[in-house]
Amino acid sequence: MPHTKDDLPDALYSAAQVRGLDASLIAAGTPGFELMQRAARATWRALVRQWPSANELSVLAGQGNNAGDGYLAAVLARRAGWTVRVLAVGDPQRLQGDAGLAHAEAVSEKVSIEAWSAQSELRGVVLDALLGTGLSGDVREPYASAIAAINASGLPVAAVDIPSGLSADTGRILAHAVRADLTVTFIGLKVGLFTGDAADVVGELVFNDLHADPQLLGGAPISARRLNAGNLPRLAWRPPASHKGKFGHVLLIGGDRGFGGAILLSAQSALRSGAGMVSVATRSEHVPAALARIPEAMVVGASSASQLMGLLQKVSVLVVGPGLGQAAWGRSLLSAAANAPLPQVWDADALNMLAEEQVSLPGDCVITPHPGEAARLLGISTAQVQADRPAAAHALSKKYTAVVVLKGAGSLIASPDGRLAVCHQGHPAMAAAGLGDVLAGLVGALIAQGMEAFDAACLAVWLHANAGEQQGKFGRGLAASDLIPAIRQLLEEQAPCLK
Repeated sequence: MPHTKDDLPDALYSAAQVRGLDASLIAAGTPGFELMQRAARATWRALVRQWPSANELSVLAGQGNNAGDGYLAAVLARRAGWTVRVLAVGDPQRLQGDAGLAHAEAVSEKVSIEAWSAQSELRGVVLDALLGTGLSGDVREPYASAIAAINASGLPVAAVDIPSGLSADTGRILAHAVRADLTVTFIGLKVGLFTGDAADVVGELVFNDLHADPQLLGGAPISARRLNAGNLPRLAWRPPASHKGKFGHVLLIGGDRGFGGAILLSAQSALRSGAGMVSVATRSEHVPAALARIPEAMVVGASSASQLMGLLQKVSVLVVGPGLGQAAWGRSLLSAAANAPLPQVWDADALNMLAEEQVSLPGDCVITPHPGEAARLLGISTAQVQADRPAAAHALSKKYTAVVVLKGAGSLIASPDGRLAVCHQGHPAMAAAGLGDVLAGLVGALIAQGMEAFDAACLAVWLHANAGEQQGKFGRGLAASDLIPAIRQLLEEQAPCLK
C-alpha cells in the first residue's frame, strides 16, 4: 500500500498530457535543462529527508530524460560529500538534448560513471533513473535484469518520476517494475501512480510541480481526479425538524439460500449510513435472522417477484444483487427490479446476469463490479481489465450508460459524461468476503439521501476505503461488518448531521 501524502493535487494526467505540460512550460520560457535541474533538486531533497543518515548513492541511469534527472541528482549528492556511482544501462555517450547536458555535467563534476552489468554491486541508497513515463511495451533486457538487481538488493530505493516498468497511464506493471520505497514525481500526477499494480511499487509519493505556472496547469485537460478528504461531495446537514421520510427508503433485494449474510450486510450498511428507512426482500428462511440482526429494517420473505410489486411502489432506491444467486428465484426478482423506474445499485449476481444478457440495466444506475465481473460485462479477460483499468471503467460506463465503480486497488468511479475519479486509499486486510456488500448498501443510502449517482459513488468509495484503512491497522481478520461503524464515524466527520 502506498503511503501517499494527502497534500497532493487532485488532478491526474496521462503521460501524454504531462509531456504536453512540460512542452508548455518550455514554450512559456523555462528551458528544459532548468526543469531537469529542478527535478534533480526535488529528488535530492526528498531522498535526504527520507534517509537522513545515508551517505552513499547508486544511480541506475537509462537512455532518456529520466536518466538526465539521475545524473544531476548524482552531481548534487557528490557535492554534498556522498559516495556516488552512476551505473549506466546503455551507452551514455548516446544521450541527447538535456539528458546529454546532464551527463556532461556529471562527467565534469567527476561523478563515477560505469557501465552496468549483472555483476555490478549496488550500495547505499539506490536511485532508479532507468525508464520514464514514455514506456509502453513490456520491459526488455538489459533493463529487466537491472530492475531485478534493484529489487533483489534489499537496499532503500527511490524512483525518479515513476518506478521503472510501471505504466503511467494504467498502473500496470509492464512485465518488470522497480519496487520503490519513495517515488518523486513532477509537474503533474500520473493516473498510473494510483491504481492497479501501483500500490505494490510506488512507496511514499512526493510531488513537485517544478514551479510551474498554476494558471498553465489549471487550464490543461486532465484524465481523472483523485478523491481526498478536501474535495469529496458532501451530504447536506439535517434541519432539526427532520423526519425519516425525508431521507429515502432503500429496498435491498437478495440473499438466496446459502447467501443470506450478504444482503444483511448491505442492509446494515444502508441503515447505518443514514437511509431514512430500510427494507429487505429475501428468502423467507432468512427473515428471522434478518429481524434479529437488524430489527430496524422491514423484512419481506419473497418467494416470487409478484410479492415485490407493492413494495416497489413505496421505496425510493433499490440495491440489487448481494447474495441474489443466479437461479430462477434471483432471476425473477432481478427482472422485477429492472422494470422499476427507480435509482438502483447493482452488484454481484445482478451483474453476472446482466453480463449474460438475461436482463437489461435500467436508467439511473450505479454498478459496482470487481475486475472479474467487469471482464464478464465487457466480454474480455480479467487480465485485460487489469491491464488498463481506466479504459475498462470508461468502457463499462459508456456501454451501460451507468455510473461504474470498478473495485480493486485504486478503485475507479466512471460517469457516462466522461468523468473519472480515483480512490487510492485502502488496506490489504480488506481482501475479505462481504466488503462489496457493505459498499453497495452505502451507495444506496447516499442516493436515498439525495445525492446524485456519481457523487454518491465517489463518497461511498472513499468512506469505504478509509474505513478499511482505519480498521486494517488492527491486521488480518478484518470482517466486513467491522467497516460499518467506522463508515458512520467518517461520514459524520465529513458531513455533520447538524449544521
